[in-house]
Order: sequence, then structure tokens, then C-alpha cells
Amino acid sequence: MNLSRRQTLKSLAALATIQIVPSRVLGLNGQTPPSGEITKAIIGCGGISASHLPMPGKLLALCDVDESHLAQRMKQAGGEEKGVKGYRDFREVLERKDIDVIHVATPPHWHALMSIAAAKSGKDVWCEKPMSRTIGEGIAMVKAVEKYERVFRLNTWFRFQDNFYGMGVPVKQIKKAAMHDVLGWPLTITVGAHTGFDWKLGIWTGQKGLKEEPVPASLDYDLWLGPAPKKPYNPNRVHAKFRGYWDYDGGGLGDMGQHYLDPAQYILGKDDTAPVSVEIDADPQDPDAIGTWRRIEFTYADGCKIVLDGDNSLKDAAYIQGPKGKITKGFQTDIPDLEKKLASLPDPEPQITDFHESIRTRKKFALNERNGFWSCTIVNMGVTAHRLNKNLKFDPKTLKFDDAEANKLIDQPMRGPWKIEV
Repeated sequence: MNLSRRQTLKSLAALATIQIVPSRVLGLNGQTPPSGEITKAIIGCGGISASHLPMPGKLLALCDVDESHLAQRMKQAGGEEKGVKGYRDFREVLERKDIDVIHVATPPHWHALMSIAAAKSGKDVWCEKPMSRTIGEGIAMVKAVEKYERVFRLNTWFRFQDNFYGMGVPVKQIKKAAMHDVLGWPLTITVGAHTGFDWKLGIWTGQKGLKEEPVPASLDYDLWLGPAPKKPYNPNRVHAKFRGYWDYDGGGLGDMGQHYLDPAQYILGKDDTAPVSVEIDADPQDPDAIGTWRRIEFTYADGCKIVLDGDNSLKDAAYIQGPKGKITKGFQTDIPDLEKKLASLPDPEPQITDFHESIRTRKKFALNERNGFWSCTIVNMGVTAHRLNKNLKFDPKTLKFDDAEANKLIDQPMRGPWKIEV
């Protein structure tokens, strides 16, 4: 991909004042406004797609390369009797002019291609996490969303709603403590079992030496692979087990990383940057199957750190700690009257947390292509260090590592005919 990295993320801000709203939404060209209802299609009918069915919007299409998965979701959605049409090829879905939003609920190796194609076809995008499988794909997604003036949301929500895993409170409370210097500076955030977070490393460890098996008649395996390297079919590669292989995802870090690290990035006020180094403690990795890791540590230029505890050894770690105090699992703290202090302090800036409000106003959703790119970059930094079993330096301005082998993983080749074109 021949992209100007810094310009991609910084120089398109002027586009924010020129926004295109679908004519259906406004009731232009003689079309009747849809009574507040925006239409959607879901691409990918695996397990996570079940959570997309009840999301706001009128469902018009479902798409999957596996006929059995598609049939199951079609039945759940009410099928053609409810106005839902099924597809195998996502490109046919994108040709429809009556669909406003594309939900990308596929494995991560498809996220960039489908999101970019949706943006080019004039659709807004609701994308599963992690946002992208590589840093380069994330750069291209940002460029496409802003070039085609689309609204994008990433499907992790803890920075703006729900109690945050083992902390037992919304992220807003922790954010206030950090932004108002209640804990001091720099801060260290530790994410692991003893602070209330499960990395699922055992679940998403791939099997080595997979043997070829017959492809099920219901599955278009070549289209499932898409841009990924051509490898013999084995059921461990697809559907619920794909996360254990470098070609498609990043193991437990790929699965849970953006859920856990996006709020950390927000808490630390780092929504426009990334750490400058990543250190890995793991065993050498198989070139195909993902293994486990013991610890990954990210350090920012100002000394803030995010520590990922993979072997559950940091038993005494606080979730967040600074020179003035700490907050541990269950929002326990050594700071007297912390909740009373926080109640007296100003809240963080308001965010748009209704995606359809973002679509109608053309204002950025709380977790969008920009801040989502940066938190996904942390995930992909960790995946790169893990895959190579190397400590790495990273420059957030150039979006490059200090290592040639690591830089090759930023923009990975795609199997033809698939390629990134913004």
C-alpha cells in the first residue's frame, strides 16, 4: 500500500465539515423518510453476528460464505418473510442502494477489505473488533472512511458504557481520576486476571501441523480465506477457531485486546498516539499457529505504561497506579474519599454513543476510525512482538518499527485478486 501514513491520520480533518447523508435518511429525491429507521446488512453470520441482529436498524440482508451459518441466521431473523435476503458474496450486498449501514462481523483478515469497500459504496460501517489485522490495513481504513465521508464505529463500547470488567464501575470514573491528576503521573495500567481481565490464551492457541481435510459442501473455503494465504482446509482454521492462527487474527490478544486496551488508551488520554516500545516475554512462536505469552509491556514517550499479564503472575498489581495512589480490582483504592473527590470534579467531554445519531448528524461516534485505529495499533504492536518474539521500538509519527522484519508485518501481501484500494 502506497500511503502517506501521517497525512492519512492528520490531514483529512477538513473533510469533517463536508458530510454526505444518505438521501434515504433525509427523504430526498421523492423518497419517504424511514420514520427514524436506518437500514442495515450484516456480513458474517458466525457466533458474534447474533449480537448484531438486535442492534438498531431495519435488517435487509445477511451474508456468509457458509450456507449453514447463513441459513441459521436467516431463520433467526425471520427470513424473506421479514424482508431479509441472504447472500454468499458480500459484493452483491454492497450493490444495494437501499442499505445504509454495513455490519462487518467477519474474521479480522476481512475487516479492512470489507470496510473499505463499504465506504466506497456509500455505506456507513459498524465493524467488529479488532479494527484491523495489521497496522497498514488500519491506516487504509482511516483513509477510506474519511475520503468517502462515512461514519464508522468499532464494536467495543467500554469507554462509554457498561461496567468495565473486573473494575465494577464505568470507565468514566477511572478516566476522571487520571485526567484530574488524582493518581499522579506517569501512570501504569495492568491488565490481567488479578485486575479482572481474562486473556483467553488457552482458548485461542492454535494447533500445529494441521492436516488437510475435505471442505464441507456448505462452505466456500476459497472465499472464506479471501486475502489470506492459500492453505489446506482444516476445521481448526475456520469459524470459531480461526483466532489461533496468524493469518486471520492475533490469538487472545486479537480477541480481547481492543475491549481491554481501548479504554486504557482513553483513560491515559492517548487517543491520538501509540506507545514507543513494546517488550515481550514469551517462547518462540510457530509460523502458523499462535501460542501463549507471559507478559507484554507497552511504554509511552511520557513514561506511562500498559502491562499485559498473561500468566497471572502479577498478583499484587493494581489496575491503575501512579505516584499518588492506585485503584485495584472492584474499584478499591488507597486514596481517601476517592468517590467523593471524583463526584466534585468535571466529567470528561461528552461523546456520541448512539450510532444512528452519528449517522444523521455526520458527527463522529465515540469510538470511531481515528481513536479506534490507535487502540488497535497497540493490539497489533503486541501481536507483532509476539509473532517475532522480539522487543521493538515504534515511532507513532512514522508508524514504523525499528526492525525490518517487524515492518514487513505492517503491510502484509494479500492473495490475489484481493488488494487494498482506497
